[in-house]
Amino acid sequence: MARPQVTVLQGDVAVQGLEFLQDLVDLVVVDADGLPAALPSTQALFLWDFFSDAAVDLVARAPRLTWVHVAAAGVDRLVTPELAASGVVVTNAHGVFDRRIAEYVLACVSAHLKDLPTTWQDQAGRRWRTRETTDLAGRTVLVVGAGGVGRACARLLGAVGMNCRLLARTARSDPEHGQVLGVDELSEAVGEADVVVVAAPLTAQTEGLVSRQVIARMRPGSFLVNVGRGRTVDQTALTDALLSGHLAGAALDTFQVEPLPPQDPLWDLPQVLVSPHTSSRTGSWRADLVAQFRRLCARWVAGETLHPVVDPELGFVPAARTAPPGG
Repeated sequence: MARPQVTVLQGDVAVQGLEFLQDLVDLVVVDADGLPAALPSTQALFLWDFFSDAAVDLVARAPRLTWVHVAAAGVDRLVTPELAASGVVVTNAHGVFDRRIAEYVLACVSAHLKDLPTTWQDQAGRRWRTRETTDLAGRTVLVVGAGGVGRACARLLGAVGMNCRLLARTARSDPEHGQVLGVDELSEAVGEADVVVVAAPLTAQTEGLVSRQVIARMRPGSFLVNVGRGRTVDQTALTDALLSGHLAGAALDTFQVEPLPPQDPLWDLPQVLVSPHTSSRTGSWRADLVAQFRRLCARWVAGETLHPVVDPELGFVPAARTAPPGG
C-alpha cells in the first residue's frame, strides 16, 4: 500500500527532527517555489514557514489534502471559506507557546509598573535618583482572549497578585478563572483595567476589536500589551493615545504591518516597547513544534482523531476542543 505524502513547507530555517516519519510517510520538504509541484499529491501539509503566503487556494491546488498543520498559534493566513467548507482538518501549535508568551507579558508589565526604563536611563547617565514605583499586586488586568495564551497570561499575572479578568467571544463561567466576560462588555471593562493584554486571534470578528472608541474608554494612564495579532488593535488610534498621554505606555509584539516600517512613530516613543514578534521564541520552541507535529502525524497515519483542532469558521481552537476526545 502506498504511503501518504506529507509535504513540509520550510523557509529560511530548515526543519529538523522529522527523520523518523520517513518510516511512516513519504516526506517531501519544499520551499515556496517548490510547493506548487508538490501540492497535487499532498495529503498532509506542515506549514513550518507559517509566515509564508505560498499556501493559498489549497482546496483547488491540493485535491488529496486531508490535514494541514500550522507551526503557529494564528491560522489567519490560511483559513478561507473554501477551506472551511472542504472538510480538511486544521491543527495549530496549540499549547506550545502559552507559557512562553505569558512570561513575556509578565516581564513587560513588571518592567512598566516598576519603571525599569527610567532606571536604565538613569544608570546610563550615572544619575542616583530614588523614586517610588507601582505594586503589581492589586492592579487590575483585562486579558482580551480566553484561549490558551490568554489563560496562561491570567494564571501567571494572577500568581503575583494581580486581579485578572478574561474576556472572550461569549460570556461564560470558567472553573479556573471565574466569570469570563463577553466581547460586548469590552468597552466597559477596559475602563476598569490598569493593564489590558490583547491575546486574541485574528478573525473577522476580532479585526479592529480594540478600536479607537475602545482605546478612548481605557483608563487614563493604563498600559496595553499586544501579543495577539496587530490587526486586532487600531494602531493609529493607539499611537494617538500614546502621544497624547492618555495611555502611559504599551508593549507591542505584533503590528498591522510586519516588519514595522522604519518611519512608524512607534519606534521613537520612549514609553513603548517594540519587539519583532518574538514573545514566543524561547529555548526549545522549534524542537517543541517539531515534537508536536511528530505526535500528531503518528496519530494521523494510524487513523486516530487529531486534537485539538481549529474550527475553520471561527479561526481558532474553541475551548470545548482543547481536551482529548472522551476526556
